[in-house]
Amino acid sequence: MNDDITNYIEKTQHWQAQVCTKLREVVHSTIPGAEEAFQYGKPHFLRDGRHAAVIHVARDKVTFMVFDAESIEAVPKLLRPLGKGERKAVDIREGDSVDYDFVADVLRRTSGAR
Repeated sequence: MNDDITNYIEKTQHWQAQVCTKLREVVHSTIPGAEEAFQYGKPHFLRDGRHAAVIHVARDKVTFMVFDAESIEAVPKLLRPLGKGERKAVDIREGDSVDYDFVADVLRRTSGAR
């Protein structure tokens, strides 16, 4: 576990810290051996040295973004495309019911984890 990521999470609002901690757990349970790196001021997660996911906390939401997501269809109001669709993101706001199984499935498919 990367201390910079732990510190990043601890400095967020309580509900955001809970979401970030769960997302971090989802990454490690979905991608065994995932590496943590604090890059560009955000928690990044790598598989085999390649970016797999990133967490970004804003004032009113937590965004979880996956890379290499061209083959994943966007889901209105749940999974939005970024760039040319090579990245996809889930935005989580306070009080949202989060389908962490869905998040794990998207991460599994984009990262090539089994």
